[in-house]
Amino acid sequence: MDARRTTPTTPAPPTATPRAAPDLPLHRLQVPLPHLLPFAIGSFDTIGPLSRAGFPHRHSFYEIVHVTGGRGAHVLDLVHRPLAPPQLCVITPGQVHHWADGDELAGRVVLFNEDFLLGDPQDLAALRALASRPAIDLGEHAGTVGALLADMEHEYRTLAPGYQGVLRASLHILIVRALRACAPGEPPAVASRPAELAAAFTRLIARPGGVRHSVASTAHELGVSPGHLQSLVKQATGHTPGGLIRRQQTLEAKRLLACTDLTISQVAREAGFADPAYFCRFFRRETGMTPGEFRSRVDGNHHDPRIMSIAVAPDGP
Repeated sequence: MDARRTTPTTPAPPTATPRAAPDLPLHRLQVPLPHLLPFAIGSFDTIGPLSRAGFPHRHSFYEIVHVTGGRGAHVLDLVHRPLAPPQLCVITPGQVHHWADGDELAGRVVLFNEDFLLGDPQDLAALRALASRPAIDLGEHAGTVGALLADMEHEYRTLAPGYQGVLRASLHILIVRALRACAPGEPPAVASRPAELAAAFTRLIARPGGVRHSVASTAHELGVSPGHLQSLVKQATGHTPGGLIRRQQTLEAKRLLACTDLTISQVAREAGFADPAYFCRFFRRETGMTPGEFRSRVDGNHHDPRIMSIAVAPDGP
């Protein structure tokens, strides 16, 4: 593979491949030389064929897609949104998405790990807010967003001195412009300590496998007491940590029921329940349906288990 391609590739270590169970594939980001940053930008073609994946999958990284042409729909956590370019689609780690009936998709794709943002709490919170919708209509911001992304790709490809800092600053500007498109005239919120902790907690339980954490274990990982976590998360969100975990467990169960061939018992385990019978009662209480009823009502779109990572170079194995 050409060392200057921006195409993320399949990492060699076994830990970088999806789990052997018939679960949703997990795509990971590995950027080839000469770039050493956890960041890539390019067109649908240069990023790779799986940037147009028509099967449900999730990422370990963030993705921002600027769709400038094409037909079909973006499906994010089971919500369909027909494409109406120009628009942005934002996907955070752990979310399940695919392109439904995508045809002639055009635009730019930005991929990056959380490390690239240097832990900026406001940008991370903004990305989660933007990812709550399958598509963002750009309106009057279409021209400035397109020009910004073109400049980012130029910086990425030319490797001029200081390009890493330019890319980080440009990514922040892109996030702010996306927020403006969603809520014209509203200034970005300043992250408080409760908001920062709540955002970190939400990211933790949203990542793959996060729903198997308890409130106590997440508090330990975040370096606070369970009581402190309870107080600040409730202050910032209006919900208890336990309530947010239950909400995430319900979403994860819906994802797996709709997009995989896992049995009900396997779904229960992946959603954090040791007892399948208790899981069925929980799911019915939260959704008004049994897991089997929910699965029968959704139009399942199962993944292709042969495809293991975000992209393979066209001339690769």
